[in-house]
Amino acid sequence: MDFNNIRGAFFDLDGVVFNTEPQYTEFWGTQCRLYHPDKVGLENDIKGTTLTQIFDKYFSGPLEKERAVVNERLQAFEQAMRFEYVAGFQAFVERLRSKGIKTAVVTSSNQPKMASVYRQCPEFKAQFDRILTSEDFPRSKPFPDCYLKAAECFGIDPKDCVVFEDSFNGLKSGRAAGMYVVGLATTYPSEKIADLCDEVISNYIKVKDER
Repeated sequence: MDFNNIRGAFFDLDGVVFNTEPQYTEFWGTQCRLYHPDKVGLENDIKGTTLTQIFDKYFSGPLEKERAVVNERLQAFEQAMRFEYVAGFQAFVERLRSKGIKTAVVTSSNQPKMASVYRQCPEFKAQFDRILTSEDFPRSKPFPDCYLKAAECFGIDPKDCVVFEDSFNGLKSGRAAGMYVVGLATTYPSEKIADLCDEVISNYIKVKDER
């Protein structure tokens, strides 16, 4: 892919900007084994979905009373988690911006989670032209709404945009939006996501401006 022909570059957060997915897998694995021991691997199925979606689908009925407890645990977890950039990301996004390409984070995370990011990484906001969170769109991934809104924010045609994603739902969202999709093999191995994207990378170190 020739990034010189791209006008917008949109990044998911966890597993794409930051190497946080292993931490979330551990957290949700604990919760899923506690509340849904019969659903083996559920922590992998919920990747790329919002907290509201998780609660609506897996913590309804008798488990609805547990939402406040799980949310409290999640907030405490996110306060203490580490936000380490995927290798090469900061230099890569700087190169894109130097070419006049608009950059945005498009994440299913909410504002309380982002407050933790801003506190730990004060340079974060300055790397992007927009930051869209779960509060900014009615339907989350795998629906295309979030990425279409990002393109709309800049007045860019979706076909002139590239999406960087790692989760199944996120990759499907980028595809549904009609954008070029780059898969990050940070959460799943390359062979698991290859059919859902146009190309796969393991990090940003060797990504060239022209492909």
